[in-house]
Amino acid sequence: MKSSKSFVLFLSVLLCITVSSTSAQTPVFSFNKYTNGKGDTLNYRLLGPDYDTIRKYPLVIFLHGSGERGNDNNAQLKWGAMTFAKEQTMLMYPAFVLAPQCPEGQGWSNFADGKKKRELILKPDATKPMELLIALINQLKTELPVDTNRIYITGLSMGGFGTFDAIERYPHMFAAAVPVCGAGDISRAASIAHIPIWIFHGAEDAAVDPLFGTDMLMALTNAGAHPGFTQYPSVGHFSWLGAYTDPLMMEWLFRQHK
Repeated sequence: MKSSKSFVLFLSVLLCITVSSTSAQTPVFSFNKYTNGKGDTLNYRLLGPDYDTIRKYPLVIFLHGSGERGNDNNAQLKWGAMTFAKEQTMLMYPAFVLAPQCPEGQGWSNFADGKKKRELILKPDATKPMELLIALINQLKTELPVDTNRIYITGLSMGGFGTFDAIERYPHMFAAAVPVCGAGDISRAASIAHIPIWIFHGAEDAAVDPLFGTDMLMALTNAGAHPGFTQYPSVGHFSWLGAYTDPLMMEWLFRQHK
């Protein structure tokens, strides 16, 4: 009877220690806010490897969709971003992962509708969130051991549009791009033909026409590029569920460099 009570007491103490240790853990993505010289701000979360001062690491930029806009600096981790924080991913592909949050009512991309169907035209000026994001990337490049030859960008839905906006607006910054259910200006295909790109889309996407993806695929191919293209059959807008859990995509992404 005494040994039984001792065992129960041991389990209780062990449980308390386990719960205490779990609750004391800090978030994997640290909370941060970038402020430029004009006082404009951009919330962001940052995941970092266990880095030292000898090695440099890739930087992955993750752009969320329209439903995750706001100012809580948390919603942007709802879809996709946490894949990079998995222990196996961090072990195999140590990297800095930047997940900014776009404010409500704003967007990552700045495209105008053209005269033709599904025609998007990149406007001269970047949106404020995109402008702040690029400034933040440049700052992190000076503060952290970032391998500037391995800066990658990916995003879903609104973030997929933002991914195309970023590489078309800043074609020499990124070493690879993974736009998911997004769209871009196909007239700019030649300017981004040198960037390794893997496009993902759902064949039954009712929110973003899958033909946006095939249009960009053809434009890039005609410009001499060799883009990857995955279209999931019987999948709607949530194509990111397949894209960010695809081990081949991860392996492909992290071996790209300028």
